[in-house]
Formats: sequence, structure tokens, C-alpha cells
Amino acid sequence: MSVLRWTARACVLGYLAWGMGFALADTPADLLAHYKAEAQGQPAGDAGRGQVFFNKTHGNEWKCASCHGAVPTGKGEHAMTHKVIEPMAPAFNAQRFTDLAKSEKWFRRNCKDVLARECTAAEKADVLAWLLSLK
Repeated sequence: MSVLRWTARACVLGYLAWGMGFALADTPADLLAHYKAEAQGQPAGDAGRGQVFFNKTHGNEWKCASCHGAVPTGKGEHAMTHKVIEPMAPAFNAQRFTDLAKSEKWFRRNCKDVLARECTAAEKADVLAWLLSLK
């Protein structure tokens, strides 16, 4: 696909997101607000639930903590590839949760590994609220 076509698609998607009242995340707090809004009235953004979710298995062998550590303020390591993973908590890694598309990509991949499905907006909000609480 040509660069022009990709640029046009990105512009259209950005315009649609703006028109629907969604902004691309600039900060982890912006992304948290996005997930809370996307949860449409479901309880979302509870740090306690996020910590439990992160450190619990959900029917599969892995849990988030399998690769990121029980308290993800330091570097983690992928359980299979042993690739180093930078800290998840935004206070320890300023790049985390500042890009909606990148955050969605990794939530999608990691949730499928941990849950065998995609995470709900409420689950994402809970985990992110907990990660934001880590200082």
C-alpha cells in the first residue's frame, strides 16, 4: 500500500476519532480516561482490581506477572523468548501508555496470551490504574 494511501487512512481515522470525542493518548492518564469511557458505565479504573488481575492466572498458564514481574517497576523478561521487557509502570518508563495504537497492540497480544481473548476496556482501565499508582 502506498505511503499516500496510509497517510490518507491515518488522517481519516484521526478525524473520525476527533469527531467522536476520542483523543489519541498523550499521557497514561489520557489513556486511562479513554478506557474508562470505553467501558460505558462498567466499573473501571480500580487499582486494587488491576493488581489482582495482573498477578492472577485466568485459565491459561501465564499471567501478566509471568513476564513483567509481580510489581512491574523494573525490567521483565518474556517467559518464552527471554527478551528483556522495559518496566510497565509509567513512573519507571516515561514511554509507557503514551500511544493509544501501541498500547492497544500490546494489550491485544498479551491479553490473548493470558486470557485467550482480548481484554475488556474495564480490565485495561483497572490494570492501567494500578500501574499508575506505582511510584
